[in-house]
Amino acid sequence: MHMSKEEILKELREGVLNYDEERVKKAAMRALEEGIDPFLAIKEGLTPAINEIGKKFERMEIFLPQLTIAAKAMEAGVAILEPALDKSQGEKVKLGKVVIGTVQGDIHSIGKNIVATMLRAAGFEVIDLGVDVAVDKFLEAAERAKADIIAASALMSFTKVMQRDLVEYLKSVGARDKYKLMVGGGPVNEEWAREIGADGYAEDAIKAVKVAKELLGLK
Repeated sequence: MHMSKEEILKELREGVLNYDEERVKKAAMRALEEGIDPFLAIKEGLTPAINEIGKKFERMEIFLPQLTIAAKAMEAGVAILEPALDKSQGEKVKLGKVVIGTVQGDIHSIGKNIVATMLRAAGFEVIDLGVDVAVDKFLEAAERAKADIIAASALMSFTKVMQRDLVEYLKSVGARDKYKLMVGGGPVNEEWAREIGADGYAEDAIKAVKVAKELLGLK
């Protein structure tokens, strides 16, 4: 059965809006079969849907579990469409590279994972270092990946000082100006981010995407 471009884009959108990963995957595969530009499928199918989900989350019409499932559904679609992008488009779709991890001494991963998922869904390339990440490991990974942003999460009041250590470490090796540094996590706030000299702070995954875009001068 032939599906029009409009129908396929609608399927991609509705799959995300209905938290239906299988539907998104099928629509993404149909898009490729029907020769639809994968860049268009991501830009006009998946992206508006995840933006809509983000707005619903901000209005508290949906909660974290739905947000996470929708982001995962979007990611599944992107994973199918991405290999079909040619190099120039691949660069266009990728907004920037983010190295993310939970700081040393802290093994909380849920918040970080959600932020990583949302960043990926929004079009960032994300290198997730996991939990209990030492300051030099953040830098090593950022240098290897030629990252734009380093994002450090801390979920306990006594591990958030590691975020300050990260800033100080980057300064001490002369790498502070190479990367935008984002911090987040339960005990972290705007004030703390300013105090340690981070570039950005986000209280949740949706804000994290906004902040990341702003830091890179993207709308």
